[in-house]
Amino acid sequence: MVGRKKKVAVAMSGGVDSSVTAEILKREGFDITGVTMSFSLLDAKTIENARRVCNFLGIKHRVLDLTNILEEKVIENFCQEYLFGRTPNPCLLCNQYIKFGALLKQVLAWGYEFLATGHYVRKLKYKAGFLLKKGKDKDKDQSYFLYRLSQKQLKNILFPLGELTKQEVIRIARRLDLPAARSKESQEICFLSGGDYRGFLKKRITYEIKPGLVVDKAGNILGQHQGVPFYTLGQREGLNIALGQRAYVIRINVAKNQVVLGRLRDAYGREFKVIQSNFILKPLQKRVVYKVKIRYNHPEAEAEIWPQGGNFKVRFRHPQFAITPGQSAVFYDRDIVIGGGLIR
Repeated sequence: MVGRKKKVAVAMSGGVDSSVTAEILKREGFDITGVTMSFSLLDAKTIENARRVCNFLGIKHRVLDLTNILEEKVIENFCQEYLFGRTPNPCLLCNQYIKFGALLKQVLAWGYEFLATGHYVRKLKYKAGFLLKKGKDKDKDQSYFLYRLSQKQLKNILFPLGELTKQEVIRIARRLDLPAARSKESQEICFLSGGDYRGFLKKRITYEIKPGLVVDKAGNILGQHQGVPFYTLGQREGLNIALGQRAYVIRINVAKNQVVLGRLRDAYGREFKVIQSNFILKPLQKRVVYKVKIRYNHPEAEAEIWPQGGNFKVRFRHPQFAITPGQSAVFYDRDIVIGGGLIR
């Protein structure tokens, strides 16, 4: 590069994805600093791993304490959503309010021009603004988690891994003998120890969790549940109800403190409402047909989408399993993220 190097902060966890992200940008001639988000609930080992990678790459390292915003924007919402009988996705809120909210705001205030992350997703400059596209690696694509990004945020974000597959990233890490090259990839929510959300809720909101009745569609009593926050639509395991056939959670009635069970076919649905929507370029103005994904690991399916009273309605062409309030529905035009919102 000619002239002054552009300054880039890399969200650095010490894992293979953020490590290779930093290496790629350093190789391209950027002035790189690794920035690790610190939370009081985060193992100090993560910070040390990130620092070790930065030392290995010969780049600066900073730590930013974001404990308060994690508590305020993510954990409180996590607990409240379960109390309301919904199933939240805290990673979406973390991206919205922490990574691309507080962290991005801070690194720009420090004088960096971009924040780079190890997400497997692509950003493309378009005449009307920036497009958000699926990552090249369809098995690792993380665009579902980023549908709430704005044009203002996209302007200052880099996704260096978007054109790579996970295996290519691992090969780069091993060829360079990066400290993270052979580390195991964490799939856990950062504030849940061992991924046990029920245990976490018991500690946080014990006084608000009350046992109640498990019933069938007709209202017949089948047994007792331990609290609606411990159940989610489509759940089959851990019901402790003997019906002689497979049963699924098909509805959670918070007003009556009931969990409703049914058969597999009862857990399928076609139509739902989307609230708190966000669109990457511009809101939908008319009825359209796009592919819709209702969970990260759920295959997208064709659906009609139309505006309705400030929100949006979605109707799948074919019934889908466990359309779950609290999760996000994300709209795609082939590999382009159009937008999405929360399922209600």
